[in-house]
Parts: sequence; structure tokens; C-alpha cells
Amino acid sequence: MTYTRQIDLRSDTVTQPDEAMRLAMSAAEVGDDVLDHDPTMRRLEERVAELLGVEAALWVPSGSMGNLIALTVHLRRGDRFLAARGSHVLDNELGAGSWLSGGVPEPVEWGDRPGRIPVEAVRNAGSAATPYYALRTTLLCLENTHNAGGGAVTPPDEHAKLVATARDVGLRVHLDGARLWHASVALEVPPAALTVGVDTVQVCLSKGLGAPVGSVVAGSASFAKEARRVRKMLGGGVRQGGILAAAGLVALERIPSLAMDHANATTLASGLAGLGWEVNRPETNIVMASAPDIGHMLNALARAGVLAGPMGGRIRFITHRDLSPADIAEVLDRIARLQS
Repeated sequence: MTYTRQIDLRSDTVTQPDEAMRLAMSAAEVGDDVLDHDPTMRRLEERVAELLGVEAALWVPSGSMGNLIALTVHLRRGDRFLAARGSHVLDNELGAGSWLSGGVPEPVEWGDRPGRIPVEAVRNAGSAATPYYALRTTLLCLENTHNAGGGAVTPPDEHAKLVATARDVGLRVHLDGARLWHASVALEVPPAALTVGVDTVQVCLSKGLGAPVGSVVAGSASFAKEARRVRKMLGGGVRQGGILAAAGLVALERIPSLAMDHANATTLASGLAGLGWEVNRPETNIVMASAPDIGHMLNALARAGVLAGPMGGRIRFITHRDLSPADIAEVLDRIARLQS
């Protein structure tokens, strides 16, 4: 059976700017951001810094560039950095942390929860007694929520233990918070409660919030100054960037609405389980489901007008603001027909 209307659950980046966001973009006050710091871009950066509880922030075209800038500032060539197995900086950024930042990545196996780094692994990574000819570990990369872990959330107390342990053994900390807004909503805490003690953090405006492009990397004022230099080096400087920043400002107003995406993910997971699928219990907006033949099932879903994607040997469904509860019900109905 072929459906004319596709329901896209491949990512929460497939959302499109709505009329209000497009209007804000068209009316944005702009200037040359490379020369004079675009005024709307400045407002966005100041607002994000305030939300994250840090001194300063810098808009970047993508989360991958934000992570790359942070790693480039933190690492010297040959420094090792730690990240949980399946982290975006390890598996989804084309090796930029090694190729461009000069770091040596070290995957850390998950602890008792998906996507979570055990404190002991950080404690054992200290380089105080490392001989000069051995690799030196200098950076811990956290990810909250953890994409490959099914949108797994790290709560404030566990985050604080990881950061404190990193400090004890001489590691700096970068937080890939591409979906930090989701963690904040799921835990019902301010975003700043999830950034305590980090040196740098990257957050995304296009994952679930509806902005067409853009992330922000943030930290100290001195970091933001150096990050601007590295962004220019990477070709990420923009001119009248306020048009894009205006979309980001509207996106930030929509953080509370992420709760609906989480509710839709829970409904989808429960429905799939009722149809006999093995699924995770989603903490945010990502549902991970098992299938005997992933390729075959993805093709069957696509023929039914349901788009999903592979992730870590499972099928990943991501709910987002462009999908309603009725859409989720329709997805479950189409999958039930597939199985009938």
C-alpha cells in the first residue's frame, strides 16, 4: 500500500520555519557580523549565554562546527579526549576532532545507563603520572541528551559528579548539548543547571525548535573571543546574520513546547510495544526500536509513508514540533497494517 503523505520521523531537524518565524526573519535588524557584530546576532548570543549560565556565546552555522571550535580551542595536537561510545563527536562529525583539532578520540563504554559515562572511567583518565612519551588525556566530552543512547538524559547530580571528577584529574570539559533543551524540559530544570562547571557548551537551534539553521557555542568571554577567530578560520563567519539569528530567538521561545514531542514519543513507543516491537522507554523525543532486518523494515516503512532511520543497529524514530498526536496515531495505524 502506498501513501501519498509522508510522515517524517527521521530527525527533529526536518521541521520547517512557520509563519511567525519567517516574519521575524524578514523583519530582523541586521549588520555585517564579521565587521561590526550584527545586532540581532548579538541579542541571540547574549540570550543563550544567559540561559546557559555562562559569560558569552557565539552563533555558528552548525552543531558540528560548534563542537569542532571547542575541541580546537581546548586540544593541542596529540592530546586525547574522552567521549561516551556513540557520541556525536566520535561517530557523526567525520573525524574532525582528529583531522582538524588534532585530538586522539577515546570512546568510553557506557555505564549502567545508555549514553552515560561512569565516574570511574573519568577518574582513571587522569594524566598526572603519564610519562612524556605516552598519550596525555586533557578533555572530557559529555553529550546531553545522548543521541545514540536514545535521547538519554544526564541529570544535574550525575553531571556535577562527572565534572567534579574531571576537575580532580585535570581534565577540561566540553558539553555537546545539541539537545540540551530537551534534557532541561524532561528534567524540569533550567538549562543552566545542566551546564554547571563545564568549560564550553554547544546547543542547537534547529533540533526540535524549528529554526532552519544554527547552533551556539558558549563559555567564558575569553573562549568566545578565541572561538570567533576559529569560526572565521573554518569559514563560518556570516555577514547579515541577523536574519538567521532572528529565527534562533523565536526558537528559544518554544523550548517549553518540547514537552509535547516527549509525550508523542512516549505514545509512539507504547504503541509500537503493543504491536510487538522491542523499544526503549523514551526519556525525551527519540524512540529506538529493534527489528530482525533493519534495511527491509525501513524500506517497508517508507512504502507506508513513514520515514525513519538506522542508528546503532536499531531503527530510530524522532518526534518533533511538526508532528501532532494525530500523526503519531496515523503512524501506528500504518505500521499495524504493515503487520496484518
